[in-house]
Amino acid sequence: MNLHLSTRELILCALFTALTAVGAFIRIPVPVMPFTLQYLFTMLAGLLLGGRLGAVSVGTYALLGLLGVPIFAEGGGLWYIFKPSFGYIIGFVAGTYVTGRMTEEGPLTAGRLLLANFSGLLIVYAAGMAYYYAICNFVLDTPIAFWPLFLYCFLLAVPGDICLCLLAAFLAKRLIPQWRPQRGSAHFQRKEAEEDESFATVPRLQSRG
Repeated sequence: MNLHLSTRELILCALFTALTAVGAFIRIPVPVMPFTLQYLFTMLAGLLLGGRLGAVSVGTYALLGLLGVPIFAEGGGLWYIFKPSFGYIIGFVAGTYVTGRMTEEGPLTAGRLLLANFSGLLIVYAAGMAYYYAICNFVLDTPIAFWPLFLYCFLLAVPGDICLCLLAAFLAKRLIPQWRPQRGSAHFQRKEAEEDESFATVPRLQSRG
């Protein structure tokens, strides 16, 4: 992977690094399980910047946090790798890359955007839950069984992220042609007319935390 970045690419990566950090502190107080906007910004990093730059921006966020910059939800520092929830940050990097790669070629239909978003979501939760289980059971000696893990780390948490997947697809459908001008070609626009009419019915969603 070529990591040589232009000035424009550096600025865009820095922007989404900052948005990812800010998103960790924007909480949407819904009943049962409040959520943040962090996953929304990591998705948009992949959708708008592409897989490579999106992963660089989110990876920079993770690196800065590990170096001690207090941009994680509970601060920063190398000690954070022993937090069970750190696996979700690892998942953000991988999920952003996959989401971005899945939308770099071909017509950007609503279905394609949603598939990319939900694929990234699956990666985030798979990495997060696996890391959570490993740290609790083999490092911290605070055992957790599979069912409580599945309940609290997936079933109760995922509804908010599903809403964010819908919102990110809705925003990306309109923003990608401006952020990635090469996608404005006829190759991109083949199915756009029919998709715009159907996708316009997606309800506007509120923020999270």
